Amino acid sequence: MINRIKIIIGSLVVASLMFFFFFPIVNLFVDAFRSDLANNQYLPQNWSVKWFSYVLDRPGVVGSFVMSFLVAIVTTVVSMCICIPAAYSFARFNFVGKKLCYFSFLLSNAFPRIGLYASIGVMFYKLNLMGTFAGVIIIHVINSLMMMIWISSTSFKSVSMDQEEAAKDVGAGPIRTFFYVTLPLAWPGIMVASLFTFLGSMEEGAGTLLVGLPNIKTLPVEMYSVIFDYPGTAGAALALMLLVPIIVILVIAIKLLGAKSILDSMKIN
Repeated sequence: MINRIKIIIGSLVVASLMFFFFFPIVNLFVDAFRSDLANNQYLPQNWSVKWFSYVLDRPGVVGSFVMSFLVAIVTTVVSMCICIPAAYSFARFNFVGKKLCYFSFLLSNAFPRIGLYASIGVMFYKLNLMGTFAGVIIIHVINSLMMMIWISSTSFKSVSMDQEEAAKDVGAGPIRTFFYVTLPLAWPGIMVASLFTFLGSMEEGAGTLLVGLPNIKTLPVEMYSVIFDYPGTAGAALALMLLVPIIVILVIAIKLLGAKSILDSMKIN
């Protein structure tokens, strides 16, 4: 009897979480295809794609869509170049202030983002980085540091030192050992971290809005303008346009990496 009650309670909790997770997505889908704004019913009587036409006819939407992918790709590559060596250092070496440095990457998430962006914006203004592609990339890379370093560091820790020592015993140097033994074994976790970096960059709007305007407009930035200029249904259509490629990328990643590899990589040591 007690076990049955536990199962029922657990099922209700899971169902509640699933409802709060999926209901906004379902509501987004319904609003994006709603044709009649005056209809107060939840499900529209007539379905339409006219809001997608309104959004696509707006100047700059297609360009901002391309810019979002470009910024996300560059951010991911730059973040990998910076964070992979840093993650390896945290996983393999002991140095003074290691724990302090390791947890300092939480700082970007510990403070209100808008305050952090405002402070960075003042510094960027002095460095002439406001409204530049480089300034936007720096903002996005800063946002990715915690996830990229923590997950990659965990992946490097999971690689046995015995495997590295075996490679060195047969004559491989440190660099060769890293690229032919350590990095391939840690690669699934690094790819998971890169995936989250890419998706986080695709969805970043506030920092890009503050630092990138008026020259750099990504799709989340364009969404602010659409919401102000058009009914909320047009914003829902644009949000759905951003959501679909993200879901496709996630599905491809799960197929290539496997759900188990993704979940294992999220175990922070």
